[in-house]
Amino acid sequence: MNSSEIRAKFLQFFESKGHAIVRSSSLVPGNDPTLLFTNSGMVQFKDVFLGQDKRSYTRATSSQRSVRAGGKHNDLENVGYTARHHTFFEMLGNFSFGDYFKRDAIHYAWELLTSVYGLPKEKLWVTVYEEDNEAYAIWEKEIGVPPERIIRIGDNKGTRYGSDNFWQMADTGPCGPCTEIFYDHGPEIWGGPPGSAEEDGDRYIEIWNLVFMQFNKDEAG
Repeated sequence: MNSSEIRAKFLQFFESKGHAIVRSSSLVPGNDPTLLFTNSGMVQFKDVFLGQDKRSYTRATSSQRSVRAGGKHNDLENVGYTARHHTFFEMLGNFSFGDYFKRDAIHYAWELLTSVYGLPKEKLWVTVYEEDNEAYAIWEKEIGVPPERIIRIGDNKGTRYGSDNFWQMADTGPCGPCTEIFYDHGPEIWGGPPGSAEEDGDRYIEIWNLVFMQFNKDEAG
């Protein structure tokens, strides 16, 4: 399966779940002075999440052209040092505006990865924000991921909510806990699971980040 097929299957899957397919926005945000470049798929929906804009749909999916060469999400220094970092890429995303939340988002991701893309369930690991008991319970009790493959990640960046599993678009703005899905390439590849000292290896590769936009961070934090 090549990248074009992956993109097409993603958009078609979410369209079948009632999502409107939305075109990629410009790499240069038109009305957001907090960003130099569009760094994620949710940028064009920022005002919707903040309640300042309303669309004709409550579910959206897109393949967003993104650049991470500065600011809060900066991959530039990792390019060339790993086989998985790029400054420019397309980010596939699905978004809900006051419609579904954690349960459906997690179930959709699992269905797409295992039933459409055909990834082996036993190869998938997940992380959740340490305090997000709801997401943990969905993964364990509804999806059936064993506890040994569900990792809680707390604040690990020196500040409150400074965590690999608490996503922020920029220093201010929409943010919230997230749950990430990792693919295990197997013991023949060096690296440890997320949260371990060897997490920068290539054995466990993040393939999806489900962000639950619950908060709006201001300058006071």
